[in-house]
Amino acid sequence: MVKTIGLIAIKGGVGKTTISASLAADLVNHYGKRVLLVDANYSAPNLGLHMDIIEPKKTIQDALSGDVHISNAIENKFGVDVIPGSFNYEKELNVLRLKDKIGSIKGNYDFVIIDSSPSMNEEVLSAMLASDVLFVVSTPDYPTLSCSMKAAKLAKQRGKPIAGVILNKIREPRFEIPLDEIEDSLEIPVVARIPDDKNNVGALFTRIPTSIYAKNSKFSMEINRLNAALIGVSETKGFFERLFGKLKREEVNRQVLRKSFYENVFES
Repeated sequence: MVKTIGLIAIKGGVGKTTISASLAADLVNHYGKRVLLVDANYSAPNLGLHMDIIEPKKTIQDALSGDVHISNAIENKFGVDVIPGSFNYEKELNVLRLKDKIGSIKGNYDFVIIDSSPSMNEEVLSAMLASDVLFVVSTPDYPTLSCSMKAAKLAKQRGKPIAGVILNKIREPRFEIPLDEIEDSLEIPVVARIPDDKNNVGALFTRIPTSIYAKNSKFSMEINRLNAALIGVSETKGFFERLFGKLKREEVNRQVLRKSFYENVFES
């Protein structure tokens, strides 16, 4: 069954688009999956900048308005089918048509990944409604956590399952909210803890997803481990890590995610 995954965050700057691009690129280039990546940040789209699509011929706005069929807005980059957005689109849109538009081509893919808007309005709601399951992207600080709580509350009100929290930009754990407190506040398991990585700066400058630009970086390895859970395979670990390594909380959560992802979230 095709899986539509929405990444949500009601706050800019948490790295949601960086993660969306890297998840998609890793699923294609490491795991050989067919992936559609959609920019649903209609007001301020920048997914194209992460995927080296500077001047798209057609965009998600064109598809939502009915100007073109959604399949005609697809561009292929790094093996990923991408539907970018436009900064200059000025017509009124019914963004809640996203689910229907994606549904017409969803069967061509293993995964559809939706990069949502960081605004608490119909834009983020359109991504939620179009998704089968959601991940909340957050950073480990109190202002962002409060916004993440709002995003989680809205998703739950709409009956959308949240599979986990992707905790990004880990810098100095001594001065960041502990994982237990984050999970208790959101009532959602943390399934990835991604360190702040300077490779993301180079990746954005060169317009190459980080999971390709620096595939052996700590950022990319955590993306790869999360994807392993999404497709139901075991994480790749070194010999000594397998022999002596103690499971971290997020690793345990990914094991649970791996088992439940297909059994519960996507039952028809």
